[in-house]
Amino acid sequence: MRKQIKLQFVAICTTICLLQILHVTVADLSSDGQALLQFASSVPHVRKLNWNPEIPICNSWVGITCNDEGTRVIAIHLPGHGLFGPIPQNSIGKLDALRILSLRSNFLNGTLPSDITSIPSLQFLYLQNNNFSGDIPRSLNNLTRLTSLNLQYNSFTGPIPELNLTRLGLLNVSHNSLNGSIPSSLQNFPVSSFSGNSLLCGPPLSQCSYLTPDYSPSMPARPNKHNKKLSIGVILAIGIGSSLLVILLMTFLFCFLKKKDQDSVGELTIKAVPPGKNEKSDDFGSGVQAAEKNKLVFFEGSSYNFDLEDLLRASAEVLGKGIYGTAYKAILDEGTTVVVKRVREVGVAKKDFEQHMELVGMVGRHPNIVPLCAYYYSKDEKLLVYEYMITGSLSALLHGNRGTGRIPLDWETRVKISLGAAMGISHIHSEGGTKFTHGNIKSSNILLTTDFNGCISDLGLAPLMNIPTTKPRYTGYFAPEVFETRKFTQKSDVYSFGVLLLELLTGKSPLPSSGSGHDEVVDLPRWVRSVVREEWTGEVFDEELLKYQHVEDEMVQMLQIGLACVTRAPDMRPSMDEVVKMIADLRSSDSSEHRASSEDNRSKESNVQTP
Repeated sequence: MRKQIKLQFVAICTTICLLQILHVTVADLSSDGQALLQFASSVPHVRKLNWNPEIPICNSWVGITCNDEGTRVIAIHLPGHGLFGPIPQNSIGKLDALRILSLRSNFLNGTLPSDITSIPSLQFLYLQNNNFSGDIPRSLNNLTRLTSLNLQYNSFTGPIPELNLTRLGLLNVSHNSLNGSIPSSLQNFPVSSFSGNSLLCGPPLSQCSYLTPDYSPSMPARPNKHNKKLSIGVILAIGIGSSLLVILLMTFLFCFLKKKDQDSVGELTIKAVPPGKNEKSDDFGSGVQAAEKNKLVFFEGSSYNFDLEDLLRASAEVLGKGIYGTAYKAILDEGTTVVVKRVREVGVAKKDFEQHMELVGMVGRHPNIVPLCAYYYSKDEKLLVYEYMITGSLSALLHGNRGTGRIPLDWETRVKISLGAAMGISHIHSEGGTKFTHGNIKSSNILLTTDFNGCISDLGLAPLMNIPTTKPRYTGYFAPEVFETRKFTQKSDVYSFGVLLLELLTGKSPLPSSGSGHDEVVDLPRWVRSVVREEWTGEVFDEELLKYQHVEDEMVQMLQIGLACVTRAPDMRPSMDEVVKMIADLRSSDSSEHRASSEDNRSKESNVQTP
């Protein structure tokens, strides 16, 4: 009996302990949520935060990451959210399990709260491109686990404190208003960590020059015993002469600066040459000024290690010209290859451009979107840096070399490319919000991986550009309502993707192409509808597809998906999520026997010798 009572007592104690542990865990996550809600209610923000006590913090709150157990908040990512004002005390600083805090590219101001610089677990702090002011606090030394500190492009003042952070591997306090000598503990960091602070000195910058006491600016000037009173006439003459001299100097300076602004910097230019050549000229980067050569902004997580001067020194060739600018393939000295897009007709200010680029960098993290690695903005030059896709574009693969020796693009590959592209666009629509669009979906903007997965490029450029005011002769991929409303929507993206599907099915380009060797099509959706209406559906498909057996049903189904996407009424078009499902269902309905037949055909064609 006593043994049974003892066992019951142990069980009760164990239950009580487990309940207490569970209560502490829930309380910790709950307190994290309360701290975040305090931050959200105190700091105005342009982009909506869906932080709501009614939905799970770890799985639903935008910008919030929890640990694997789902018990604590460990990361906040809110770059470019349009946050205004100071960070309040007793909000983010109460998250004592926080490892990553990224509030870069907002409009935050004031000083850094002391509770943030005392979070014991903090490892990465991204506060660049804000309006923070005041001294850089010595309490940063409390962050013993800190490995990355980014405070550039703010308004911090005063000297840099001695920071004895043994794990600190990345430091950037450039482009503030800091002064004094750089502490010895930080002198091993590169020049770029401190540039843009004209009153900073000491390694790795220039040596500090100290004035002797006799000439210290803080000492009062000694009176001159020999000074004599000047007459009013002399004083007036001196004043008038000085005024004329100032006016002449200002006129000269104005003319000089105007001329300098019109001139490009010759040593920091790259020639854009035709494909296949590897020479230099004065096209790409001609608007980049020497003083701005280190202002290339990389996105969080980028593995590249070069600056703008390295990029402008690279060998480059033209890949293509589009409505938003020219793309170049740039090969840097260390063998790194990237694509540089030189954009034109940007219709927004620098701050808006930077905010939008931050959003693009965040939304673009997907296997079916070409990563945007970095950007550069100045008055005369806007450059975007992308990863280089060696396989090229769908347009080149579909329409290039239609003559002898061409290896046709088989049905399996076309479906794979279309599904990958659809998944990329669907991600853009879901992650960017209801108003975020691509705006320029076309076959030349579908780039391919080595295993022929379709990836979307040129993400986020359309909202920055000026849409043509008049409807062009060739509508191409644009939905009809775009020219009426001058606005891109997610439904207009669906229309453009539908045109892309019709292009894959017909082998015809919706844009005129000189010297392509095939018929010019003014309005591809209209042409396809007219052929289908006359019950000549077989005449629609690319003749290269007709040789593949057992895929006719799939081709007809894909044609129906494409026509649904190009319906003239935007509300009647499917969403991109629905398009992804329809293409995926089309794939799953295909039998293994049919797949084998198609694969056999592709294998036989790939073994044909080119004459």
